[in-house]
Amino acid sequence: MSSREEKGPAPAADNVESAPHNEDGGTAHYAAGRGQLATDKYGNPLVQIDPKVEAKLRTKIDWMIVPTVSMLYLFCFIDRANIGNAKIAGLEKDMGMSGYDYNMILSIFYVSYILFEIPSNVCCKWMGPGWFIPIISLGFGITSLGTAFVHTKAQMCAVRFVLGIFEAGMMPGIAYYLSRWYRRSELGFRLALYIVMAPLAGAFGGLLASGILTLDHFGGVHGWRMIFAIEGIITVALSLISFITLTDRPASARWLTPEEQDLAIARVKAERVGTTEVLDGIDKTKLYRGIFNPITLGSAVVFLLNNVTVQGLGFFAPTIVRTIYPDKSTIMQQLYTVPPYVLGAVFTVLFPLISWLADKRQIFMILCAPLMMVGYIMFLATTNLQAQVRYGATFLIASSAFALGPITNAQVSANVLSDTARSSAIGTNVMLGNIGGLISTWSFLPWDTPDYHIGNGLNLATCSTILIVSVLMLLWMKRDNKKRDGRSIEEELAGLSQHQIQDLDWKHPAFRWRP
Repeated sequence: MSSREEKGPAPAADNVESAPHNEDGGTAHYAAGRGQLATDKYGNPLVQIDPKVEAKLRTKIDWMIVPTVSMLYLFCFIDRANIGNAKIAGLEKDMGMSGYDYNMILSIFYVSYILFEIPSNVCCKWMGPGWFIPIISLGFGITSLGTAFVHTKAQMCAVRFVLGIFEAGMMPGIAYYLSRWYRRSELGFRLALYIVMAPLAGAFGGLLASGILTLDHFGGVHGWRMIFAIEGIITVALSLISFITLTDRPASARWLTPEEQDLAIARVKAERVGTTEVLDGIDKTKLYRGIFNPITLGSAVVFLLNNVTVQGLGFFAPTIVRTIYPDKSTIMQQLYTVPPYVLGAVFTVLFPLISWLADKRQIFMILCAPLMMVGYIMFLATTNLQAQVRYGATFLIASSAFALGPITNAQVSANVLSDTARSSAIGTNVMLGNIGGLISTWSFLPWDTPDYHIGNGLNLATCSTILIVSVLMLLWMKRDNKKRDGRSIEEELAGLSQHQIQDLDWKHPAFRWRP
């Protein structure tokens, strides 16, 4: 077998190859079976699902799945970005940093983070998200805790490199995990419910850091070291809980009845033309289909450009606020970082919620760019003396920057068919996206303070490019869908085996791009 989750006897709900078709809900049971199609060759679903029954199931899944992954991702982002809070609390002075040392330490994290992105998501599929996500969460929790005890720049670089290895699989792993449970229209909003933890981490991280710094000591650590120690311990505790609460897939969820398991499998499967199982084995052809999908690559470029802003805010927001309000105390400067993140969190959920209701994603990728562009124009058009204007600009930027995370990952997931292609597509999107994170570590340079013309100009350029790329993607999808309307499904599938048909993935003639 090619996958850990396929070893041993398959669960009953996912192994009913010859399940009879009856009139009392048996269509869902039949369609859920391994080896059975849930669509006809034109992509039309064969399963009729009661909307009320489906809504009840979806709510149950929401409450059992989303809270755990959201809390894990909250502290994943906190453990990554808390170095920004530690910086203005004395980290630079105690570690003897000068010049570009801080930027170099930030960059080390992204080297491992990028390198391990796709391998981590393939490993997540092989091992199963129910084990993989808790294991890597425990890993970056312990690593964050260890950061409290470093004493040299070399040690700090080593710890940040290890942190990148463990965190690499978190964002794409959770996105891939949720794609096992939700329809394409539903996925963006559910992704938002955990990715919203990124801006909330900025807000909560600032509040938490402020509270921690009021302590005289924590055990044997003092000052900025307490931030890493306390937040690392919280992460470790959450990861241990997640070993119990996370469930690999619908077929193994003990909190679902057999009928609910069938329905959970069938409703996802009914959107995947030519697919006979929701969880296929790892297949090289499908891996390539996910990576080299045009919408995967286009979305990844958008995510790369957007991450220059998102990760830059995470690492430099406290520093930027300090240049805007240099006379405030360290604790007040930490607190000033909170309100923009709160607004960002609201829009991170609002845009994907509307996207879910409209079953559209590309238009929201387009709409996010102008607000960020206006924000950076305000930065470039003012000086550090105009504090209120610049502080207001951070609200505009945060209001749309974070929303692109769930939207791009949902768009990638919506435009592939197989589970294998989905794992590599999401991994590719996040891997290329985090090259933007690496760029962000060098966007705000010490000699560019306090106005940061280079950093703000770079971010204005990335936002403008997001607008252009997103519009071009939408036009291309509409044009290619029209071309596909003229293709003969019967002729193109003639003589192909079921395995060959499934390997076509998005190249299947009945497939249509979903903007």
